[in-house]
Amino acid sequence: MSSITVSSYALRGSNSVSRGRVALVGLATVVASVLANVIFYYLAGTVVDYHPDFPPLANAGGTIFFTTFFAIGAVLVYAGLRRWTRNPERNFTIVSAVVLALSIIPDLTIIPPSEGASNAQTTVLILQHVVAAAVIVWMLTNLTRSQAR
Repeated sequence: MSSITVSSYALRGSNSVSRGRVALVGLATVVASVLANVIFYYLAGTVVDYHPDFPPLANAGGTIFFTTFFAIGAVLVYAGLRRWTRNPERNFTIVSAVVLALSIIPDLTIIPPSEGASNAQTTVLILQHVVAAAVIVWMLTNLTRSQAR
């Protein structure tokens, strides 16, 4: 019984960053990933003609909605990993890489035959996944580390 208590204590002690800091960084992460993807949306729009019949890129609203939704999910996953694992940064990076790979599958299978879709627009969608993942992983794994590490 005492080994369980020691393990549990050691697990909590290894992630000494406060929940408040994780929540604050999590909120900043959601905002930054949405902002990065909206900027990317408009920059890509200068070189790719977004077809009006192609809903994912018809306007920036879809980018904002989906980035917000999945960024919040990522923050919750990261918070859970901080609470329940010894190496949350490594585990989150692995989970994020798998989720990124899985998130690209619909862009390669479902999107191409859609009305108004083009290879360029599909590439923009895929790159939006990469932009969001890069911002989310970097911010959560770097800005929530304790100063003692």
